[in-house]
Amino acid sequence: METQIDYWEAHALLEWQIELGAAEAISETPVNRYEIPEKAPKPAAAAPGAPQAFVPEKTEDASEIALKLAQSAGSLEALREALEGFELCDLKRGARNVVFSDGNPKARVMIVGEAPGRDEDIKGKPFVGREGQLLDKMFAAIGLDRTSPDSEHALYITNPIPWRPPENRDPSPAEIAMLKPFLIRHIELADPDVIVLMGNWACTALLGRAGITRLRGQWQKVLGKPAMPMMHPTYLLRTPLAKREAWADLLDIQAKLKS
Repeated sequence: METQIDYWEAHALLEWQIELGAAEAISETPVNRYEIPEKAPKPAAAAPGAPQAFVPEKTEDASEIALKLAQSAGSLEALREALEGFELCDLKRGARNVVFSDGNPKARVMIVGEAPGRDEDIKGKPFVGREGQLLDKMFAAIGLDRTSPDSEHALYITNPIPWRPPENRDPSPAEIAMLKPFLIRHIELADPDVIVLMGNWACTALLGRAGITRLRGQWQKVLGKPAMPMMHPTYLLRTPLAKREAWADLLDIQAKLKS
C-alpha cells in the first residue's frame, strides 16, 4: 500500500537532511559503489603539446608535496593558487569551493577557525551565517572589523581546513597534518601581530593540543607570535553563559594590541 506524506512533513524531512549535510542531490538514480567493472576504461591519450598532469614521486607523501607547494608560494595569491591546485586531499572532491580567507590580509589580528560548514562552502568564505554574525559582533566590541581597510582595526580570517568535510564531520588528524603546511605559510605571509585560535581544531593544528575549555584565556606562542585560544562561536551559540569568558578573552586581545 502506497504511503503519502503531506507538504509540511516532507518539508521537515528535507530540513533534517540539510542539517545532516545532505545539501544537494547528486543523482536521480542510486549508485552501487561496491560494484567493480569488469574492465577499467583506459585513460585517453593526451594530445601532443598538452600540459602534463602532476604526478608525485612515489617516495613523497601528500604532506611532503603540500610542504613544497606551500613553501614555494611567495604571496597570498600564489598560496591560494597552490592550494586550489592541490589534488591529494579527498575533501576537495566533495566541496563546492575552497574557503581560503576573508578580511584584510594586512590586519594585525588573524583568526584561525575550524573546518568550513555548509554556508562557508557555498559562499567560499570563512565564518558566515549565524556563527559569522556572532564573530563580527564579538570583535566589533573591541573595535575590529573584517571589512575595515585600516590594518589597526581590521581582521583577517582563515581556516586550518579549506574544504568542507562531508556531512560536517570533524576533520581527521591525517587531513589536518596534510594541510598544515598551507596554514603555516598562510600565517607567515599575512604576518599578523596576534593570532586567535578559534576552537579546538585551530588549537590542534597549531598547538598540537585540544581541550579548548582548558586552553582558552591562556596566551600561547605560534611561530613566535602571541596566540589566544577562544571558544568557537558555534559553542557560544549553544552555551550563552560562556560568552562571559569570551568577553574576557577579547579584552585580553585588546590589551595585547595596545601594548
